[in-house]
Amino acid sequence: MTLMNSAAQAVSATLPAMEPSYPPHILVVDDDTRLRNLLRKFLAESGYMVTAAADAAEARRHISALQFDLLVIDVMMPGEDGLSLTAFIRATNRVPILMLTAMGEAPDRIRGLESGVDDYMAKPFEPKELVLRIGSILRRAPPAEISANLELRFGDCRYDLARQRLTREGTVVRLTSSESELLKILTQNLGQPVDRTALGIVGEDGANPRTVDVQITRLRRKLEPDPRQPRYLQTVRGTGYLLRPDP
Repeated sequence: MTLMNSAAQAVSATLPAMEPSYPPHILVVDDDTRLRNLLRKFLAESGYMVTAAADAAEARRHISALQFDLLVIDVMMPGEDGLSLTAFIRATNRVPILMLTAMGEAPDRIRGLESGVDDYMAKPFEPKELVLRIGSILRRAPPAEISANLELRFGDCRYDLARQRLTREGTVVRLTSSESELLKILTQNLGQPVDRTALGIVGEDGANPRTVDVQITRLRRKLEPDPRQPRYLQTVRGTGYLLRPDP
């Protein structure tokens, strides 16, 4: 799949007006690591908040902890496939679903639509078309209700995604602008390692990995019960950091 810069420019015409003022949150479920990472990066650059899952089990965990505005689900995955996952979701949830699959024949599309998906795209696909279809689905969908699922839990701490506000036992924890931006990037990639270089954009002196490490240490003091043994803001050796909230 070739990412096109022009596709990102199309998002301003496709993102619907939503309240409260936070970007639509999309869950991408695909076992192909390369495609999953490309989709996560591309959609984030197009203005969306993105969480990724490698299989149905991981997707279920995310869905139980967070509220999403749209799901992008692959059909063929090891273990539970996308159709079974869609049926599970549809039993209790009307969140819009766009299905991605290499099986593009008419019978396959019919099976997907009958399972309750809102749209269907066959692989390979054009990124610009994906953005346009997502925008079209979100415009048709009713506004998502605000619920406690917009809040991530880290022990005694809570992080409100809509307000980008961290609290500990009900008391607001003051974050610097860099810490707030750092936490925002990490929440857009929940459970996924984020490279130090990508996190370095929030540093006062540019993409300096050492600056990022210092900011992570400071953020851990505000987020972790024991910053010396981090449970939620974890180091991924040789890569960077990942954020993993309580289920």
